Parts: sequence; C-alpha cells; structure tokens
Amino acid sequence: MFRTALRNVLAHKARLLMTVLAVMLGVAFVSGTLVFTDTLSNALRKESAKSYDDVAVAVALRPNPEEARTTPGLSQQVVDEVAKLDGVAAVRPRVDGFAGVPDEDGRLIGVGWSNTGANFTPGKDGKNGAYAFTAGDGPTQPGQIALDRATAEAGGYRVGDTVRVATNGPVKEYALSGVFTTEDGAVNAGGSLVLFDTSVAQKLYLKPGYFSDLNVVATPGTNADELLDEILKVVPKAATAQTGQALADEQARQIEEGLGAFNQVLLAFAGIALFVGVFLISNTFTMLVAQRTKELALMRAVGASRRQITRSVLVEAGLVGLVASLSGYLLGIGLAVGLRSVMNAFELKVPDGPLVLEATPAVAAFGIGVLITMLAAWLPGRRAAKIPPVAAMSSVHATASAKSLVVRNSIGAAITAIGAVLIVFGAGQGGDTGRMAIAGGTFAALIGVIVLIPMLSRPVIALFRPLSEAAFGVAGKLAGLNAVRNPRRTGATASALAIGLTLVTGLTVIGTSAGAALDKITVDRIKGDYMVSMAGGTGLGEEALTALEKAPGVTAVSPQQAGSFRLDGEFASASGVTPGDIEKVLRLDVTDGSMASLGRGGIAVAADTAEARGLKVGSTVPVEYADKQKAKLTVGAIYEGNPFVSPVLIDKEVLGAHEQQPYVPQIFVAMDGGASEAHAKALSKAMGDNPAITVMDKKDIRDAFGGPINVLLNIMYGLLGMALIIAVLGVVNTLAMSVFERRQEIGMLRAIGLDQRRVKRMVRLEAVVISVFGAVVGIGLGSFLGWAIGETLKDGMPGYALVMPWSRIALFVALAALVGVLASLWPARSAAKLNMLSAIKAE
Repeated sequence: MFRTALRNVLAHKARLLMTVLAVMLGVAFVSGTLVFTDTLSNALRKESAKSYDDVAVAVALRPNPEEARTTPGLSQQVVDEVAKLDGVAAVRPRVDGFAGVPDEDGRLIGVGWSNTGANFTPGKDGKNGAYAFTAGDGPTQPGQIALDRATAEAGGYRVGDTVRVATNGPVKEYALSGVFTTEDGAVNAGGSLVLFDTSVAQKLYLKPGYFSDLNVVATPGTNADELLDEILKVVPKAATAQTGQALADEQARQIEEGLGAFNQVLLAFAGIALFVGVFLISNTFTMLVAQRTKELALMRAVGASRRQITRSVLVEAGLVGLVASLSGYLLGIGLAVGLRSVMNAFELKVPDGPLVLEATPAVAAFGIGVLITMLAAWLPGRRAAKIPPVAAMSSVHATASAKSLVVRNSIGAAITAIGAVLIVFGAGQGGDTGRMAIAGGTFAALIGVIVLIPMLSRPVIALFRPLSEAAFGVAGKLAGLNAVRNPRRTGATASALAIGLTLVTGLTVIGTSAGAALDKITVDRIKGDYMVSMAGGTGLGEEALTALEKAPGVTAVSPQQAGSFRLDGEFASASGVTPGDIEKVLRLDVTDGSMASLGRGGIAVAADTAEARGLKVGSTVPVEYADKQKAKLTVGAIYEGNPFVSPVLIDKEVLGAHEQQPYVPQIFVAMDGGASEAHAKALSKAMGDNPAITVMDKKDIRDAFGGPINVLLNIMYGLLGMALIIAVLGVVNTLAMSVFERRQEIGMLRAIGLDQRRVKRMVRLEAVVISVFGAVVGIGLGSFLGWAIGETLKDGMPGYALVMPWSRIALFVALAALVGVLASLWPARSAAKLNMLSAIKAE
C-alpha cells in the first residue's frame, strides 16, 4: 500500500503541486515568522546588553513639573559624591532632549521621536567608551557638536562643516567636530544623536549644573549590587538606581514582550492561510479519489480493507505534507531574510546579527504541514474506503444522501445561529467583554456558514443565472447549472474565498467608519487653516508664537499651551489660549456664556467637566497653580469639548505666569484666503525653516490621525492576500475536477455544436459564478462583523457611526470575478482541447 501511495504521488504531480503550494505558503509564514522573531530578538538582546557592557549602575532623576522647581535633576555635587565612592572607576553624567538635523533638502533626518541630543562627557583621556569616533573628536567648546555616522552620511556632513540643529528653541548653527558610532537605542531605532558640550546641553534641556542620568563604571572586581547600595545612600530619594545587568535584563524582557505580540499577529494570519488551505487540500484529494475510483475498487476486490484504503490516502497526504513542509520551511527562512531587508528599506533599522535557526520553527513547520495535510485528506480517504467495490467498478459514485444533507444543514444552521447570537450580544455588551463574545461568535459563525454554504449555493447562484444567460447565452446557462451540480464541492471552494473576504470586509468597514469618526473629532473641529507643531513631541517656545503672529497673511493665532492646576481642590488639565483668536482657529460650540470672558481673566469649561464638577456660568472656583500660588477664577463659558484643547480654557498670559517653562505642543493659525502653498512657505520661513517644525494643513492633519489606520489596513490586506492566493488555487482545482468529471458531457456538447470558444467561456463563467458567490457570502458576513465590532468602539471613539465602504465592496466583487477568470485559464484551456471522440467514449 505504501508503494501504491508513492506511485500515486508521482502520477498526479500537477494536481498535488497546488496542494503543495497551499501548505507551503502557510508553513512558510509560520516558520518565517518564528525565524525572523528569533533572529530579531537575539540581535536586540545582544545590542541591549552591549549598551550596558561597562555600566555597573545607572541612576536617573526625572522629576515632574512641580518637583523640577526645587530639584531639576542630579546636581554636580551628587556626581562628585558618587565619583568618590570606593569601587567607582568613572561617572558619566548625562542630560538629553530633542535635537534634529536637516538633510540637504531641509528635511528632518530620522524619526522625530528618536532624534536625540545629549552631552559629551569625556574621561581623563578625552574619550567616552559609549562613542567610537570614526572621524574627528567629541565637542569640547560651546560652538561644536558631534553626529552619529548614519546621520552624518544621510546629511552629507563632514568634520568641519556647519550644521543647523533644531531643539525646542530657534535653529542654531554649530561646527561639526566629529563623527561616531554608538549602540545607543535611539540611533539603532532609526533616529539621530547630536552630542553637545555639557554646558550647552544643560542650558538647552535642563539647568546649568544639573544632569538627568548617571552611568557609573566600576573598577575591576567590584560587586555591582554592593556598589548600588552605596550609591543609593548619596543620591536623592526621588532618584531611581539599577545595576547595568538589571537594566539589560529589563530591556530584554520588554523586547520579548513586544516581539511576542508581533509574533501572535503574524501567526494568526498564518493560521488563517492554513485554515483556507484545508479546503483546497480536501478538494484535491477528493478529486484524486474520484479519478482512481476503479483502481481503489479493484484493490478492495483483491483483498484490501477499508482501513488500508484510508491509510493509503493518508500516507499519500503525509508524503505531500513532507514535501510542502520542507519547501515551506526553506521559503520561510528566505522570508525572514527578506523581511529584514524590507524593514531596513523603510528606514526601520534592524540590528545586525546572525540568522538564528532554532529547533522550534523547524518542528512547527513539519508538524503543522504534515498534520494539516493529513487531517484535510482524512475525510476523502474515509469516503473512498466506503465505496462498495462493485459499485465503484461500475463507475456508480456514491452520492450524498438526502438524510446526510438534512443533518448537515441542521447542524450548520444551529452553529450559525449560536454565532450570530454571540455577535449581537457582544455588540450590545461593548468593551473587552463584548469583543471576546464577538470573537467567539465569529468563529462559530464562520464554521456554521462553511457547513451551510452548499445549501446556500443553489438559491444565491440562481440569482446570477438569468444575468449570465442573458449576457452569454447557452454558455452562461450551462455555467450556472454546472456551478450548482456538486454543491458540496462548490461550497468548499467558495468557503476559501468567503473566509478571506469576511476578514477583509470586516476590517474595511471598521477602518472606514473609524476614519470618518476621526474626521469628526479632528479636522471637523478645526476652523483655522494650519496646525504648527514640533517633531518629537517637544513644545514650541514663546518666540515661535511671536514669529507666527508677525507672518504675512495671518489673521488669527492661538497656542494650545498645555498646563494644569488644582481646581476646587481637584487636579484639572488646562489649555492656555489667546482670547479672541481661539474661536477663529478652533470650533468651540458655546452652550452658555461667552468666550469673550477669557479676555477678562475668566475660564471656559467643557460641558461634561462642568456637569461632573457642578459648575455653571458665573461659578467662582478656587485655583492653586503649579507654583503653589492661589487665586479665584470665574466660569465665563460652557462649551462642547474639543479634542485639541483641555477641558478648561484660560488666557495663556494668566497660565504662563505660573509655569516655569510653558509647554506649547501646538499652535493653530488662520490665514487670509485660506490654506495655500504660498501661505505654508510663509509660515515655514517665519519659523526659520526649522526642519523639526511641521506646518500641517487639514489634509496633513487628517493623514496624521488617519494614516495609522490606513497603514494597518494595507498590512492586513497584504497578509490576507496569501489566503486569497490559496483560494485561487482552490478554484483551479475545483474547475479541473469538474472538467474531468464532465469529459463525456463536454464531448457531447462539442459534437452538437458548442465550439472551443464557448467551451472556454462556459468554464470561465462557472469560475466567476463560484468566486462571486464566495465573495457575496464573505462580504455579507464581514459587514455584519464590522458593524458588531464597531458598536464596541463607540464608547472610546466619540462620533463613531457605521459607514459602509460601497466603492471598496464593489471592488472586492470585481476582484473576486477577476480571480475566477484567472483561475479558469488552465481548466478552460484543458476543456477546450479535449478530443471530441475520446471524450464521448470516456466513462
């Protein structure tokens, strides 16, 4: 029986190739994901450990704004006391913040959040072990800086060049004293690092004489834990201290957690692809069994038992699974290497390191590949073993009984109903509990629809048949009839497309609805033309506001100066704004009072906050500012909340008088004549062409807020595309099986006048009908799921409402039809080339 199984594998290479491809793609995704994350995790851990190689203890003090008034950081006195401790070889104090460098076109180099500036702290030999200089030296004078090598290369900078550097103040020019390499995490994440002289860095980011961090290097033989205990005795109580090893271990743990989530997402899509592949594998082996009916019957007649027949099919499936697993594993290794290159191409730097090939990916690849293939082949093998020898020799195929179909449909209806109830319950419940219920309901609904889909095929395809017949005549009518001739096989083929399009449609509905909701709470809440902000989340200074007020064409300017105070004894976040201008740049729907009260020293309160605190227009409330000064403020207006400002609005002059360093994340600007390229350039020029400052119009704002959703959708489409590729292979298999079973019929049709062109058209239309049927089922279920999940998002996303992406749904149907046309090319050509006489004689 084993030799028979091996012969059958070699005899049906073309048919089994499609099964190999389906399993190979799923296995490649699984093994590639595991190999890539193992490789990336190993590289990141080594990089993390390397950055703390010579650090025995790290000390940090990053006080909140209130504490910063008295203790802005670690003083020079603390640094000196730590340096005097036994076992301390060196102390490297550090102060850091945002610093950006432009390229030759004036664009910011690197990713804004990881563009860092820090102080250069040389030892007695003038060097710092954290930086290896490839050209020049570290900065030793206020007018000098050093750049990491990647940034210097990206900007075309060489030692001695003048470099413009943007911090949270005006752009300044420095002389480049050196270029270095480093294991700094920000640089390895795709950012940049600018080193300043210590006095310059302290003035820029903290306060003269203070540092935010200390890295302590120990003398050989010193116990790091004992040194940590000694250091804790001399640093402020608010400071945190850890050994370098503990920090490296913590970063390694965070890396594992981050990659674990990434792993789960990719493996989930690999699971979807393998799930879709089950239908293709099952169809393939059903077709092979149908082609070998007489052979299997003869084997039964000469003594082979049912168990041996089933075992023969399973052995055949196991051999196919082995081949697919091996090829999938090798392809997965290639995908892992390719994914690293893709990430580097998108400036998502991946640390260098060897390719890690652990045992887990290999075991997973072969275990999953072989198991999935054998499970999918078990039912066709069992069905083949049940065919009576005499009936099989007479080519009388066992057909599904009415009883079996009734049982199947009853079970399918029950499972689908349970799934639908869970989904509706989850939609009404909301939150994480609701989403868990929807996840369980989705699984049940998918299984139920897969069981029911043969029954659904007849009425749904009947809707397409009149259109197909009217447009394509006899070929169209025959295509519709052929599509429902074997409902089980048609349903299995359509299921693969339905699963993929269920997920794609559900994601699209959610993405489109979320995008519309984001518009309502972002660009629809802006009346002005531009929002000006600083890269890296750092604030804009008072000089930026002054410069914008003087820019040509500006009609109104207001900052969103983020601050806080205690309002009637409770913490409240506040926005300092420009009275009179804030209403011109932001949409603030006043429900009571007037915004003019801001100019008279009053405050405006968002409606929900006012209700929660029992405030109304005219209420006088005690306030304690960040500098501990107290006052009483009167509520002059109640307005509907706006996401661009805090729940309490106050004159920026009043708030700024109590803030040590006012933090202004955004400035909103209205222009005479609206947004235009000339106005955008005028604002950029007023900002000194600062590469770190972004001037965004409403379209840019929409892209900034909605961009992540679109990127996520595109990633999901790409991942689900693999499942759809497998579905295409399933359509090919189904059509090939259909053509094989209908050889005699096709020969008769040719004999009575159906030419080759119309035979091809008949097969192509059959593929289109099956594909569109799968698309309709998937789009319907996906829309239902999109609605349900959207209901759970309403509480966390104000303004969320269901928006159906009709244009994309139409595109999905058109693509499904195209899938059918492409999948039918080979089967249609085979059908048209059948020899008429040989086909008529076929049994």
